[in-house]
Amino acid sequence: MKIALIIPTMDRGGAEKQVVLLAIGLKDAGHDVRVMLLTRDGPRSDELRSVGIPVDLIGKKFKGDLTSLWRLKKRLIEFQPDVVHTWLFAANSFGRVAALMARVPVIIASERCVDPWKRRWHFIIDRYLAKRSQAITTNSEGVRDFYANHGLDPRQFEIIPNGVTIQSNNAPTNLKTRDEVLSKLSIDPHRKMILAVGRLWPQKRVRDLIWAGELIATLRGDVTLLIVGDGPERDELIRHRDAVSQVEHVRFAGQRDDVADLLAHADAFWIASEYEGQSNAVIEAMLACVPVFASDIPGNRDLIIDGETGWLFQLGSEAELVQKTNEMFNAPETATRVTLAAKDRIETEFTVNAMVQRHLQLYERLKVD
Repeated sequence: MKIALIIPTMDRGGAEKQVVLLAIGLKDAGHDVRVMLLTRDGPRSDELRSVGIPVDLIGKKFKGDLTSLWRLKKRLIEFQPDVVHTWLFAANSFGRVAALMARVPVIIASERCVDPWKRRWHFIIDRYLAKRSQAITTNSEGVRDFYANHGLDPRQFEIIPNGVTIQSNNAPTNLKTRDEVLSKLSIDPHRKMILAVGRLWPQKRVRDLIWAGELIATLRGDVTLLIVGDGPERDELIRHRDAVSQVEHVRFAGQRDDVADLLAHADAFWIASEYEGQSNAVIEAMLACVPVFASDIPGNRDLIIDGETGWLFQLGSEAELVQKTNEMFNAPETATRVTLAAKDRIETEFTVNAMVQRHLQLYERLKVD
């Protein structure tokens, strides 16, 4: 098959990572894959180009840039794909319209997250284009239910969990020692390190994490929260940290490419998001046998069974987060049982191969229909 995957950017987001993994998996399975970027290029494109997957930049310059629609239509006519699969709102909108204009046989959208930011007009567009699409993929029941509540047919959704790369137990590793990793971050290696990874913007409720980090550091005296990521709230959040906490208790590490090294030495993983689709960072933490504490929201509930594969806490409750984390630190046998169960679940249900195969089955079924 010829398959076009259309997404706004190749930034370091979770959806972008899944597109890269899917594109490479489809190419390895013998299909002709092309990734089209509606708005701008980004760092994740390097991996695609390195394995010979074409990346086309359409160059949409502003919200209503209709010239990009015509350029996208032209690229699709030139490529003549059997399947167009669009990801995220801008690409779902422009990409599906362009695919309809180019008479692509199979058109699929992908909704990756609960999107409370959307206004009435967004859902009008979603509903209109859903009726002209063969399917909508998503990564969780929570996302499907959110869109069903806004008028989309839940039967049109295909739930395909995110995929992560599973390393062989015998694979060589270049992971650094705890002393090397923590000392480089100016964290005393004898302190427990709690890791939080994500974009610094309101959805992630990083302020909650800062408060919780200060509380548990004060309670125990041996904990540092390390926040990895960048975003529009970075400067404001650092000022907030300086007002309510101290650097030894809560550190910002910026955007990093060594999260695997950090996970190997993390004593816990925190996520306080207000809404999620299915967090790649949580999946990777579970796979690394790091105890995960997640806000009790639909996307996180798809991954975390409270007390079995991690711990859930009430959204916005820093006290409950601190209490459960402290209890885990004081019960290492429980932590080991939960993290091993979490790792087993990820290795069983969330492999890249399973994710790619489920997409292929969907494409082939719709192509025949």
